[in-house]
Amino acid sequence: MREDSSVSRRRYVQLAGGVGVLALAGCTEDEDPDEIDTGNGADDADDTGDSDSEGDLEIVHWWTAGGEEQALNALLDGFEEAYPEHSVENNPAPGGAGAAIDAAIQTRVIDQDPPSTFQIWPGEAVRPYLEADALESIDDVWEDEDAYVDGVIDAAAPDGDLVVAPINIHRLNNLFYNVDVVEDAGIDPTDAENPEDLLDLLEAADDAGYVGLAQQTQEPWGILQFWEMVFLGQYGADTYEQFLAGDAESLESEIADSLELVERISEFHNEDAGTVAWDEANADVITGDAAFHHNGDWAAGEYQGADGFEYGENWEYIPFPGTEGIYTMVMDGFVYPANNPTPEATEAFVSYCTTADAQERFNPHKGSIPPRTDVETDGFPPFLQDQMADFEASDEQTVTISHGSGLEPARADQVQEAFAVFTDNWDVDETTQELIGIF
Repeated sequence: MREDSSVSRRRYVQLAGGVGVLALAGCTEDEDPDEIDTGNGADDADDTGDSDSEGDLEIVHWWTAGGEEQALNALLDGFEEAYPEHSVENNPAPGGAGAAIDAAIQTRVIDQDPPSTFQIWPGEAVRPYLEADALESIDDVWEDEDAYVDGVIDAAAPDGDLVVAPINIHRLNNLFYNVDVVEDAGIDPTDAENPEDLLDLLEAADDAGYVGLAQQTQEPWGILQFWEMVFLGQYGADTYEQFLAGDAESLESEIADSLELVERISEFHNEDAGTVAWDEANADVITGDAAFHHNGDWAAGEYQGADGFEYGENWEYIPFPGTEGIYTMVMDGFVYPANNPTPEATEAFVSYCTTADAQERFNPHKGSIPPRTDVETDGFPPFLQDQMADFEASDEQTVTISHGSGLEPARADQVQEAFAVFTDNWDVDETTQELIGIF
């Protein structure tokens, strides 16, 4: 970490442009942000006082309900046991997947008044902060880098230096199913070797009187993440990474073909797909009204919380067809902001997040797996143990657009907007050209 983490106001103006903040807090209409006296001066560099004087570790996050809150509490209990000299100020900013955190953190970072640490998705979601020099490297406090697979390290270090301490990994490329329903419909999910085969399974479920695929289209991320899996399953990780790298124009036929399959599969959605949330759609699998549901492993929490709905007996999963050997990661992590108000406590916390103890405490409650591959698994439910086995056996790990890691935020927002229109008109040609135009 740099001892002097003071950052110029000019760099923070770049952050505002990168993440959508409309105005700099504290600037009047006639003021030039580059000429404003921030009031920091020489005292800013002298922010490394002892732990008794630097105040509480302020943690901003969006985990406020159910297993998420339990997971955070377990993490904080472990941190306070390991570092009793530091106290924690738990400062949640609830809102779906970080919707509220964005505005709150961006404003504070721009004003050079960040919290001690905040939750973020590793990968491209941190890009605007890196471009604004708003994050410090955590290379020197990272525990056991060799315990992580390359895909995790790549996401934690988008520019080469480790800047995010990942605490968990959710898997996105799951296809869940109701065992009784698929048996009644004469379906063997393992027959689906690619996304085109999935269409045959959905048709069979429909013929048997069931909803083929329980889905929500009310929010664009639902179809965006489904398209990502179809594209990945059809054309593989290298082509998917080519798209993320911005080479969309040369992939026009692949994009169009995958969108066409998504449109055809939409015929087998639940009739209320456009008006329900993801968990309401997922409930159709629990009640036996639907055969399949695609989502991250957080969907399994709904199954595990349902009475008499047992893993391996009533519900199961396969990797999304065509993605065998791939683990599509949705990660959460914590960062060390520049101009840090509690440098010693923040270093201790981000370092603790990279330990096996922290990840063993946190993930069973969160319904996710640890990014380290050496964490003791006895306390994890069987489903998560199977997910860990899939992770360790995976040949490739990818990240996603729909959950913040695959594209920098401004471009990811444009992609989501394109899919919002797609779920309204299902126009393959229009959406293909829209996606190409974004890059």
